[in-house]
Amino acid sequence: MKILVAVDGSSYTKRMLAYLAAHDEWLGDTHQYTVVHAVPAVPPRAAAVLDKELLKSYYADEGEKVLKTVRSFFTKQGIKADFINKVGPAADVIAATAEKGKFGLLMLGSHGHSALGNLVLGSVATKVMANSSVPVLLIR
Repeated sequence: MKILVAVDGSSYTKRMLAYLAAHDEWLGDTHQYTVVHAVPAVPPRAAAVLDKELLKSYYADEGEKVLKTVRSFFTKQGIKADFINKVGPAADVIAATAEKGKFGLLMLGSHGHSALGNLVLGSVATKVMANSSVPVLLIR
């Protein structure tokens, strides 16, 4: 099965990776993993005055801060994975990547806010579930 793993480097990502490691059915060669991370875009007015190469380097560096740890986890587990770093709103990037890549499952960690908390704070997980037809496995 093609599985998209969405990460943000938070403690919720670490909890999701621990879940993945603790369940043998997720390990091995039966699944094909792709890890995606979304770096928030620099506001357009600020980006307009920055050198394009500097901005590109900034996005790559910010993404690598998160992906480095996750890449290490997958290597230690003996799991081959592809890594994608994209720029934009996390929920939109994750949902679009899941749809475009024709993934069979999307895994992500969730803060576990209540319904009221989601209403007030918003939730990447809630937005992803609303915008994607790919089945989502939330790890809390």
